[in-house]
Amino acid sequence: MTRAQTVRPDFDAVAASDQLSQIIGALLTIGLIAAVGMLIVCALTWAIASLSGAWHSAARARAGVLVALGGAALIGGALAWTNWLVHTGSTL
Repeated sequence: MTRAQTVRPDFDAVAASDQLSQIIGALLTIGLIAAVGMLIVCALTWAIASLSGAWHSAARARAGVLVALGGAALIGGALAWTNWLVHTGSTL
């Protein structure tokens, strides 16, 4: 193999790769919407439970906020990580 040749992923080898890309994008969008919705609901529950003195509910809502933030970070980072891997693979 010469230096001019590069190794790249062959996305055309997968049948309906355009549809697969659209499906993955839609799933990422739905996941981010769900995570943001969960974040809003848990934050409101945390605030209301803290003000009313329901410490057990406040602790559960706080855990929900942390889970929502972690899920949003994982979902948001998944696309960036995948793009980085494809870019890195094409330069090897």
